Amino acid sequence: MMVNEIKEHLINKIIPFWSDLKDKEYGGYYGYMDFDSLTPDKEAVKGCILHSRILWFFSNAYTLLKDPKLLEEAKHCYNFIKNYCFDDVNGGIYWSLTYDGKPYEDLKHTYNQAFCIYALSSYYEASGDKDALKKAYELYNLIETRCMDDKGYKECFTKEFEDMENDKLSENGVMAEKTMNTLLHVFEAYTELYRVDKNEEVADRLRWIMDIFLEKMYNPALHRQEVFFDADYNTLIDLHSYGHDIETAWLIDRGVEVLGDAEYEAKMSPMTKDLTQNIYNVAFDGHSLSNECERGVVNTLRVWWVQAETVVGFINGYEKSPEKKEYLEAAKAQWEYIKEYILDKREGSEWYSEVDINGVPSTKKPIVEPWKCPYHNGRMCFEVIRRNPQI
Repeated sequence: MMVNEIKEHLINKIIPFWSDLKDKEYGGYYGYMDFDSLTPDKEAVKGCILHSRILWFFSNAYTLLKDPKLLEEAKHCYNFIKNYCFDDVNGGIYWSLTYDGKPYEDLKHTYNQAFCIYALSSYYEASGDKDALKKAYELYNLIETRCMDDKGYKECFTKEFEDMENDKLSENGVMAEKTMNTLLHVFEAYTELYRVDKNEEVADRLRWIMDIFLEKMYNPALHRQEVFFDADYNTLIDLHSYGHDIETAWLIDRGVEVLGDAEYEAKMSPMTKDLTQNIYNVAFDGHSLSNECERGVVNTLRVWWVQAETVVGFINGYEKSPEKKEYLEAAKAQWEYIKEYILDKREGSEWYSEVDINGVPSTKKPIVEPWKCPYHNGRMCFEVIRRNPQI
């Protein structure tokens, strides 16, 4: 069964790979591994987003599997984040550090603060460490007081939280002042924080964020989300991000479920169902998902994280609409594609970053870098195991 295969993959491939990247000398985990050598660069920059995602991964792996070694990995990562990633003078999490823990890029980004909340919340659940929960709330309060304007969340700041250009989360030739991507991951972080602590103030922010998705991000005429915006939520480019749409659909459904709010379930469900159906109709080719469509031109690369989110998104779509058995078959077909083309079968590797439409991997893309992490594929494993679909 697919569930058994994925559990075996998690235990025997993903977990050992990331455990082997532990930096026992300087703390944290090595931040880079190139395609050819499969040897970690021990002096590479250490991304703070990467470390938040690793902390989230090992925390959830422990919560699911109860192996004490996984909690040890999570604690190792937590100590690095606590001791090095936080700016004790100005507040918040840096963007990246040198290999030995000194600030490298000291800018602050709302996306980065959110991912650390996500990780700290999961670590609190796994460890019971109340200091982790306290730090999560420090970042929550920072986002809510220093990363906002009168319309929503701003994005990028200097270390002293002065506004700066958002080049870290802008792509496709635009410079966005607000992005769907950052809003999605603030929502994801707050969902996890609410799940582990049931703070009603956080619940209210989740509802407020969902209203922004529905009113500003979602384009019902095109059955998709817009991606990049100016300060007033005017869209900047004709872009359909397939991976983000399928990811958003299940993450919002998850947030509604965690909230237990029937009103918001009724309010958001038509949007999440529409996003899922449109991705199935326009982006899924029977076995895998293209990357995106810009100004009517499809980017056919098969990117690792998009494939992982597709598995979860279609399983979630089936759970919400059991008559849509084609979604369940799509999830199964996507996993078969991942096994055949995305998994790097070389000893000492994990997943390719991307392959072309013929399944040929890009040798220019590293196996590990600040954005290439155990978050999407690890989460795919967790979600499939927990949901246990009958395929």
